[in-house]
Amino acid sequence: MLLTYHLPSEPSRHRVAVWRELRRVGAVSLQQATWAVPARHDFLAAVTRAVDLIERADGEALVFNAVPRGDPMAGRLETLFTTDREEEWQEFLAECTKFDREIDKEIRIKKFTTAELDEEEQNLGRLRNWYRELRARDLFGAPSHEQAEQRLKECTERLEDFAERVYEHRGGA
Repeated sequence: MLLTYHLPSEPSRHRVAVWRELRRVGAVSLQQATWAVPARHDFLAAVTRAVDLIERADGEALVFNAVPRGDPMAGRLETLFTTDREEEWQEFLAECTKFDREIDKEIRIKKFTTAELDEEEQNLGRLRNWYRELRARDLFGAPSHEQAEQRLKECTERLEDFAERVYEHRGGA
């Protein structure tokens, strides 16, 4: 699908809201105010939400069912989607590294508190949610997907180890 729209220049929050909605679902910006998304139910729902945002801001939107012209164009579009997903996977991997560093720090300073464990469980929960969201929009299999899956498993194992340390520190209580 192709979405193109026009919004009043002010207030900018409307343009930002549309941009955020389309980025969240994994749409690809082709040029200013023109986005491409695969014709799938989850993408259609996001386009519908974006159109609603545009119309509530007194803008105009057009949505087209579009088919790339030939394999070279389809390949270029796939590359655009995959490049965007790869950037997101790289950011995810960086957050996994931050998670590891935080666990390392807590072990080094022996901060084996239930409050710290709760905080790290929340951080891992955010990583899991982010992974699910990225996986859902990574239609073409960006190169770092498998590495991200492995890193999430490692983060889960790190948290399990940290939880055991907290439990032992508390005397099994």
